[in-house]
Amino acid sequence: MEYTHRQRLQVISGIILCILLAAIDQTVVIPAVPAMAAGLHGFAHLSWVVTAYLLTSTATTPLYGRLSDQFGRRQTLIPSIALFVLASCVCATAQTLPWLIAGRALQGVGGGGLMAIAQAAIADVVSPRERGKYQAYMAGTWGVASTAGPVVGGWVTDHLSWQWIFWFNVPLGLAALVLSQIGLRQLRTVPRGGRIDYEGAALLTGAVTAFLIGLSWGGRTYPWLSLPVVGVFLGGAALIAALWRWEARAAVPLLPMRLFGNASFVQLVAVGFLTALAMFSAIFLLPLFFQLVYHANAAQSGWDIMPFMIASTIGAYAAGQVARHTGRTRSLLAGGLAVGTAGFLLLGLLPRATPLGLVVFNCFIMGLGIGFVLPSNLVAVQNAASRHDVGAATATLLLLRAMGGAFGATIAGAVLLLRLGGRIDTSGHAAQTMAANPALPVAFHDAFLVASGFALLGLVAALRVEDTPLRETVATEGTDTAEAAPESEPEPAPIGH
Repeated sequence: MEYTHRQRLQVISGIILCILLAAIDQTVVIPAVPAMAAGLHGFAHLSWVVTAYLLTSTATTPLYGRLSDQFGRRQTLIPSIALFVLASCVCATAQTLPWLIAGRALQGVGGGGLMAIAQAAIADVVSPRERGKYQAYMAGTWGVASTAGPVVGGWVTDHLSWQWIFWFNVPLGLAALVLSQIGLRQLRTVPRGGRIDYEGAALLTGAVTAFLIGLSWGGRTYPWLSLPVVGVFLGGAALIAALWRWEARAAVPLLPMRLFGNASFVQLVAVGFLTALAMFSAIFLLPLFFQLVYHANAAQSGWDIMPFMIASTIGAYAAGQVARHTGRTRSLLAGGLAVGTAGFLLLGLLPRATPLGLVVFNCFIMGLGIGFVLPSNLVAVQNAASRHDVGAATATLLLLRAMGGAFGATIAGAVLLLRLGGRIDTSGHAAQTMAANPALPVAFHDAFLVASGFALLGLVAALRVEDTPLRETVATEGTDTAEAAPESEPEPAPIGH
């Protein structure tokens, strides 16, 4: 079934608020964390306000992809939105820090489906080559959310209270519920049924939990090479190995191993992981860099980082248009990562006396490069997957991007800590003392150089990707679950055709 432009817009309008909720919830909470700690009288384990959401949303993303492939996008998205709204109410009414952390974990369970199912629904109605025509809607929504999130979160916290950050999710979530119910009716459902891979989901959740606990402990609660930190990382690696063995023999796997049998698919998800490492390193480092090295206040540092975020949105839109006209993505991936690598290198090599305007301009160009990569990478992964694995392939990429983001921010912070030999604290006199540390610029330069290494590895992976033409047909033929696949396939559909 071929969808008209009007039908495509109805589907996109149905899931646009889902993308907004998923994007803004990653940043809007950050400026409110200190106020949450003060209001709930709990500074211990405060990082879990962020980590709990990241943990559950990351772990459930591929599960939602498989559920939506089996039972339909609308049938899976509606419950995830409802759970997200309910969890927002739990967070807004929290009276203790454990209560808030539990609410954030529940919110992540709902939030894990927002982006994965929304992106898969777009793939159902728009062919990979034509997706650039509609990229402005997604890129614009993501750009507004990512740039406005910290500003809105700070303003709400200062003028209302941190609880209102979660209360505002309720009307947005209800509107998303109504719009997605209407918009996704355009998709015809062909239920595939089949057994859900709960064992795989449990192994994945355990592995992600172990890695995130290790990241939250390392350099803070325990030294990085201490037995507890090394132990949880080894436990996470053992669970990953067990997951790999289980998924290879599962009848309906959560993460189809046949996807990883194709070199191009592996390289594409590696590009996504490494790009997220570099991007979230920048998102973590740049506000601190502007505050501590250029002595900007919190508000000014937000304005200084905004060109980077806006440029990534512009780059995403431009990449979609180029992909639409050329039908190829490898040059976009390689070109964007080359620009990103050069941008990080310049940040790592520029002298301290470099004018702020030049640094901000470099960040703008760097953002353009990264913006070229993100949507091109997603389209290429969906193009590489066989039709009945589009949801699982999308979820796999988003899972690895989320993991890359967690590792990127943590590794960037670890480099600073190793160089400075202390804990980063950007409040009050501690920030002024740290800003006077002569090792500070060198520490930032080293962190930016490490991020340039991530981008360079991504560039190498991108250059090895097969330059497969983008399909000109949608991922499904009139269904919202993709073409039904048999429970077992003696010869899986070749990836990339």
